[in-house]
Amino acid sequence: QVQLVESGGGLVQAGGSLRLTCAASGSIFSGYAMAWYRQAPGKQRELVAASTSGGGTNYADSVKGRFTISRDNAKNALYLQMNSLKPEDTAVYYCNANRPPLQLGDEWLSYWGQGTQVTVSS
Repeated sequence: QVQLVESGGGLVQAGGSLRLTCAASGSIFSGYAMAWYRQAPGKQRELVAASTSGGGTNYADSVKGRFTISRDNAKNALYLQMNSLKPEDTAVYYCNANRPPLQLGDEWLSYWGQGTQVTVSS
């Protein structure tokens, strides 16, 4: 059983930076796929950044060049460095962890945190 807790959100001015942290109660190994999602009021939850089980990364076009996803498996932690923040980045940010199946045919197990609020003014 994996539990995720996000932290690091807050209120910042446009152009500022924040670093979000996702701490897992269970072990998150290199084989886990990890991601950050966000949801703004009245909008659907969207993928912001992903760290694949193969070590690759993907970013939404809207944050490319500004956000960086990283992980520390030894500390069971996932991070999202957010620079040059814009008002459009205002949303609740969620940590997502995906456990690979033990064998082919099994489903991946998904875990979600409760979210942390990021508000960008101006």
